[in-house]
Amino acid sequence: MTTVKDMLATYPADLGGVDPNKLTKCIEECIACAQACTACADACLSEGMVRELAKCIRTNMDCADICNATASVLSRHTGYDAKITRAILQACATACTACGDECAAHADTYEHCRVCADALRRCEQACNDLIQALG
Repeated sequence: MTTVKDMLATYPADLGGVDPNKLTKCIEECIACAQACTACADACLSEGMVRELAKCIRTNMDCADICNATASVLSRHTGYDAKITRAILQACATACTACGDECAAHADTYEHCRVCADALRRCEQACNDLIQALG
């Protein structure tokens, strides 16, 4: 079991009918994506072409913040509000799409951008899957 899954399993109340597997996957992908984006932004800062990577750095930093916030919101269940959950999931998926497109544009040149783009696509999919599960 993962820590996320373990914590969800110990929650003393109902999760509001949310699919625990999709919720676990989404939280885990958000955390992984935030780490990948932070590391990619840092790697971009170490490249010789920093000026050309400014947009990539910025989108990585923004996306990392949004993914971290999403994981935090998804980890809280007391007073659950489906509208807020849906809105932050949509924001996260949108940020992952934009950042994924930016990283993919540099993926042939920078391996860290390719790895990050893969993490972004997985997180985007996990957010969209959870949105669908919310109904």
